[in-house]
Amino acid sequence: MKYKVYIFLVLIILLAFILRFYKVSEVPPSLNWDEVSIAYNAYSVLKTGKDEWNQSFPIHFKAYGEYKLPAQIYLSIPGIYFLGLNELGVRITPVIYGTLNVLVMFFLGRAIFASNLAGLVASFLLAISPWHIQLTRGSFESSLATFFICLGVWFLVKGFKEPKWYVYSMIPFALSAFSYNSARIFTPLFLVAVFLIYRHHLFKYKKMIILAITLFTILLLPLTPYLLSGERSSRYKLVSITDDPGLVLRINENRGNSKLPEPFPRLIHNKVTYVATSFTKNYLSHFTPQFLFISGAPHKQHHVQNIGQLYLFQSLFLLMGLWGLFKFNHKFKKLLLAWLLIAYIPVSVTGDSIPHALRTLITAPTYQLICAFGFLIFINWIKKYSKFIQSSLIVGLLIFVVLSLGYYLNQYYNIYPRNYSRDWQYGYQQAVSYVNEHKNEYDQIVFSRHYGEPHMFTLFFLKLDPSKYQNDPNLERFETHDWVRVLRFDMFYLTSSGEEKKVPLYFPDLGDKETTFSEIVKENPGKKLLFIGREIDFPNEMPRLLKINFLNGDNAFDIVEMK
Repeated sequence: MKYKVYIFLVLIILLAFILRFYKVSEVPPSLNWDEVSIAYNAYSVLKTGKDEWNQSFPIHFKAYGEYKLPAQIYLSIPGIYFLGLNELGVRITPVIYGTLNVLVMFFLGRAIFASNLAGLVASFLLAISPWHIQLTRGSFESSLATFFICLGVWFLVKGFKEPKWYVYSMIPFALSAFSYNSARIFTPLFLVAVFLIYRHHLFKYKKMIILAITLFTILLLPLTPYLLSGERSSRYKLVSITDDPGLVLRINENRGNSKLPEPFPRLIHNKVTYVATSFTKNYLSHFTPQFLFISGAPHKQHHVQNIGQLYLFQSLFLLMGLWGLFKFNHKFKKLLLAWLLIAYIPVSVTGDSIPHALRTLITAPTYQLICAFGFLIFINWIKKYSKFIQSSLIVGLLIFVVLSLGYYLNQYYNIYPRNYSRDWQYGYQQAVSYVNEHKNEYDQIVFSRHYGEPHMFTLFFLKLDPSKYQNDPNLERFETHDWVRVLRFDMFYLTSSGEEKKVPLYFPDLGDKETTFSEIVKENPGKKLLFIGREIDFPNEMPRLLKINFLNGDNAFDIVEMK
């Protein structure tokens, strides 16, 4: 029986790897701006020991001004070293730790429920999870944090039998805080909750707990300078509901529309009530059937649209698992519920793309574990029926699972890339490839920033020597609202599209820095210029050297020559 368990486990791990590795360079259809930023900074450290900002082995990478955490970048170095600065070199790292996470799920499920079957089911569900597959086929920091948290919880559960594992668990928990911003909030809150829930048991091992806390504190010491600096709030300001530029306007509008006499409008409509209401709405949105089983998260990079974060067949096992946790008062019931409920706190203080799949990925393993427990209950329940009914139910379930997985894979590989290549900033590779072939023919290359930050795509796809970029005398960049804009480097000029400079509300000084295409032509008389922009950025009669379309046929870039 033991050998059968490990044969099934090997098959599940192989399936997990295939689902994450197959066509990983092609689907998703392009590297996004965070992936190229992570990859180029890893490449820069590999080649020079410094990041793009010329900082030696930083704990926080300034990148676009949002200060990326270091774990994903440093762990990307081996893949880039062996496979090169390309799609596979970037994405092989999440493929590997995503597959390892499936392995960890087996041991975690077995440890929590004292059942090999529970471990196998939990690992299988994570292996085929649309939520987990999506975010371990691209270089997303959240998936790395999820791996470390799962590893930490497994060690923590092992500690209930062998207290030394309490100490070991602090290592992956601490690493999660160096992986993703949500984990910096979740991990300490979760550990505090576990301590309070199981304090009577933990007090029996005071020395081990003190040692664990000490180790966790020491491992987090490198974060101290960051927590005491202004960098700490950079990312938070970009996504927080309290930093919404329209917040005051909406509050004043609600007060003006109120029919209540003073002072009730001010008591009802203010920052405190607005934030509390928004937080509650954001939090509860992650528990809706719409998010979990029907359409999933709205952000198109983070989820295949029109399919739930969980498969529909999991709804039955999720309900049975939750029922079983309370019915049998399972030892780790409160641990699982703390994991699930606390994980949604960090995302609920943000204001964009709610509900959010990326920032809540750390809850995905919890759902698989509860579903695995529900499956155990289901198996025990059908035992009272005849062999024929048991077999029919199992076969019916297997057919449902296969059809669900088949539907998802068809959506992911055939429909998703075509419909959402724009959201993955498709077209930069093709544009930079043309630039690489013809750059010696021009005095300056002008790139529209309409779809994102073209400087990083240019650095990545040209494989520009990091030391050359770090010390480039032509490098000019400026900061606006905790975001960094590169205006020019080498022979490249990065600016707004066409003739209209549509300055975002977040960057009011952008218009003073950038120049339109026609202004650039006037400022460079006699020079041969190559422009990369949208179709609408150029007169129809102007000859196109190359047209680049998104995979659905819509225009992405036109490349034209101006003298």
